Amino acid sequence: MFLPGHTLKVYIALGITDMRKSIDGLSILVSETLKLDLFSGHLFAFCNRKQNMIKILYWDKTGFCLWHKRLEKNRFQWPTSKQDVMAVGTQELAWLINGLNIYQKDAHKSLKYTIVF
Repeated sequence: MFLPGHTLKVYIALGITDMRKSIDGLSILVSETLKLDLFSGHLFAFCNRKQNMIKILYWDKTGFCLWHKRLEKNRFQWPTSKQDVMAVGTQELAWLINGLNIYQKDAHKSLKYTIVF
């Protein structure tokens, strides 16, 4: 299981992904289609047409890991956009995995300070 870190980024592949793909096929999608650094340690998330299955690919310094979740009922609220990929935080990924929309109106906004008073 992946462990969120302060520098961890999550890239969501928007649209439909063929879930017959495993590590090799998803790796090619990340590097050639999405044009992202496969060995960055960041998470790359994919969803199928029915939106009942998610796969998350990442590199953990010694090899690739593939996390897979299939819902028996319901669907994931996979975001849509004209873009190929969307960068989100670990909180948004947790919402998505738990069946929530990544755009939570009532969630606290992240604050970033550069000066301490």
